[in-house]
Amino acid sequence: MWTCHLRCRCIQRVVSAQSFFSGAQVGTAINLQKRLHRPLLSLVFDNSAARSSCFFTLTGSVKQPIHSCLGISAKKRIRDTSVSVLLGKGVSVSEIPQLYHKSTVLELQKESCVDIKENMKSAFKLLVKTGDQEGAGTDANVYVTLEDERGTKSSRVKLDKIFYNDLERSTVDTYSVDCPENFGKVTKIAITRDSAGFADDWFCDYIHIEDRRLPKRKVSKEQTKSVRNFIGSESLRIDTTQEKNMYFFPVHRWVAADHDYVFHEYAVCLPQDDPTVEVRRKDLERKQEAYKYIVHVEGMVAQIESLPSDEKFSEEYYWTFAKEKASLLAQTKFIEWTVSKWKSLDDLRRVYKQSLGEPKCMSVWREDWWFGAQRIQGVNPVVIELCKSIPGNFDVTEETVKDLIEDLTLEEALEKNKIFICDLAILDGVECKDDRELAAPLALFYLNKKNEMMPIAIQLKQKKAADNPVYTPKDEPNTWLVAKMFYNNAEAQHHQALTHLGYTHLLMEGVVICTHRNLSPSHPLFKLMAPHFLFLLAINTRGLEKLVSPGGWVDNCMTQGVKGIFTLMRRGFDRWSFQREGKVREEIKSRGLLDKEILPDYPYRDDAVPLYDVIRDYVKTVVEHHYDTVEKVHNDWELKWWRHELVKPRDQNGVGLQDIPGDPQEGFTTVEEVIDTVTCIISTCSLGHAAANFQQYEQYGFVPNYPGILLTDIPKEKKSFSEEDIMAILPDKRMTLDIMVITKLLSSRGTKSLGDFEMQYLYDPVGVQAAEDFKKNLQKLSYATKLRNVDRRWKFEWMDPDIVPNSISV
Repeated sequence: MWTCHLRCRCIQRVVSAQSFFSGAQVGTAINLQKRLHRPLLSLVFDNSAARSSCFFTLTGSVKQPIHSCLGISAKKRIRDTSVSVLLGKGVSVSEIPQLYHKSTVLELQKESCVDIKENMKSAFKLLVKTGDQEGAGTDANVYVTLEDERGTKSSRVKLDKIFYNDLERSTVDTYSVDCPENFGKVTKIAITRDSAGFADDWFCDYIHIEDRRLPKRKVSKEQTKSVRNFIGSESLRIDTTQEKNMYFFPVHRWVAADHDYVFHEYAVCLPQDDPTVEVRRKDLERKQEAYKYIVHVEGMVAQIESLPSDEKFSEEYYWTFAKEKASLLAQTKFIEWTVSKWKSLDDLRRVYKQSLGEPKCMSVWREDWWFGAQRIQGVNPVVIELCKSIPGNFDVTEETVKDLIEDLTLEEALEKNKIFICDLAILDGVECKDDRELAAPLALFYLNKKNEMMPIAIQLKQKKAADNPVYTPKDEPNTWLVAKMFYNNAEAQHHQALTHLGYTHLLMEGVVICTHRNLSPSHPLFKLMAPHFLFLLAINTRGLEKLVSPGGWVDNCMTQGVKGIFTLMRRGFDRWSFQREGKVREEIKSRGLLDKEILPDYPYRDDAVPLYDVIRDYVKTVVEHHYDTVEKVHNDWELKWWRHELVKPRDQNGVGLQDIPGDPQEGFTTVEEVIDTVTCIISTCSLGHAAANFQQYEQYGFVPNYPGILLTDIPKEKKSFSEEDIMAILPDKRMTLDIMVITKLLSSRGTKSLGDFEMQYLYDPVGVQAAEDFKKNLQKLSYATKLRNVDRRWKFEWMDPDIVPNSISV
């Protein structure tokens, strides 16, 4: 006897029927809760003799047609597939003529009741994505096996279609998989391949599995915008006790021949939990061969020896970048042909209208308030610091600043925290290309009653001397202007060598190499950091080799040249500390500027600190999920290897980072240490690079504003400068156009906004929720940043999460 309970919305029906099935078993049950997401229909069979037909008898008062209750059109005859979907697994009929309002007998012919096993054919559909890497496609034979929570396995499926070229680069192929009749939820997949074919290498991005035994869930348009992101999928959110019709296995690796890869769903686990530890170890050994360190110049950072194919630009990115560069060169080529020399500043200004557009600073570059604003919201806002006393080598006295600090004495201004200083002593003695002379200046600033950062004194060399005067706003306007130009020229060298190229591009290159060498693609920290490494090795290899090379842009358009920039980088790398430069808040605090009572208006601090905190919250959620006990940190040998190589000296095949938390022998000792380290890396690749990079055209583009190179020696006396004298100091036409083109190109964004990942790596529900919360928090922060800019005298947009990209890709 079957006893069937049917509930449709608020109406409950009771249906009883007698049926006799050949081979029916006592206690066999079919539960349609899985199909319709609520208790709907349960069937219990008894063990009865086989009959030639079976009958459903519907009893009770029915106010609606049964087909209406089941959501079936009255005009539509219910065919084989419809009934199979409605009645669940294993029941199929050729046709049901009609369903009536009241008591009805439906005769189902015995031959229409097929064996349950037949309905398990093509139960699953595999969506297999081959990577976009060079040589990612394969001619090898690839095999996949599914496994459920009870250890039941599907048949071994060969990913091959007749008369079709499978598994080619950047394609998604689909395959059907049969499974046993009692197969449950997919919890694991096994992947293996042979070495057949001319090109047997294969990079698998992901394998997604659709359960055809269950209906497809509706997906909103918002959730289908990106081919590569599946964050919107309900299957990544629902509780593990619920039914799901999609399973996700992000493989993200080269699948080696004759290795049996086994992945749990979401393919994320610590090494101590991996079911195929040896395969994981061998994969890392192969990556260590592909990702090798090299130190090109003694004292410099570790870089990639040879760019792996995985790290090359995608074709789309490469051609977009090349097209942009060609366009910029074309716009300036006409000027090169038609203009022989800049005759005046007005002549120079006209160039921008005819080509790449006017940087906004052109209208204010002479102003003292703007010179002060450059220190707190320019491309290098990490130099200025609170001054508690005047350095002994800075020849500033009470008389020097008289009438420049309102009604205060110098001692009073220092006591009230109104004096700030920029000291570029790190530049002292740097030898430049062609023996160019580079300043190593000190500059003093006063925070006035309007909270404006006003320059009050500049000394262009470190040592007091008769030929090293202190310039002030009381000097002749052009004399003071030239002193500011030489200060900015010196700071520009610091900016490019350290704040921009050194502390973001080059320092993070070693981190990327180290991560690939020591953390498996299945490691949660690899998946967490990977979106922020996109194209970094490629831009450093292909881009910096043209910018920072003999005869390149730095050599021709920066005072220091390649010779000087390497010297400055070596000095800076020795000073970089994780505990200071690695943490935004600590770095600002070390300069005495974290307190808003001291410096109320500091756009870089006000925007960077909350952005850093949002990144840290995201990292914290993911890290604490996978390391819910400190023992998991201690037992993670990949994590220990990773830290060990991060701190290992560069001349010993390491990255050489200083002050990374943890123990030299034991590695990281707390979960907080892991969180801080990962946050430092992600923030450097995103907000750190964004702050130093994306307003380069706005600062460097109009050369007098922030000159990368000046063509005369440092002035040794306070003399008058005519406009003709100033034009002689500035770079020539060819240099100026090169500066314009390169800084315009560098100011373009290469990857998507922070949190909008080009490739999704974390698929587990906690990781997906963390990513969604991350995006929401970034949206809120973006709104708050835009509100702050409404009240600012000069907008600072570069820490807006809408502007900050995921990675260093330009």
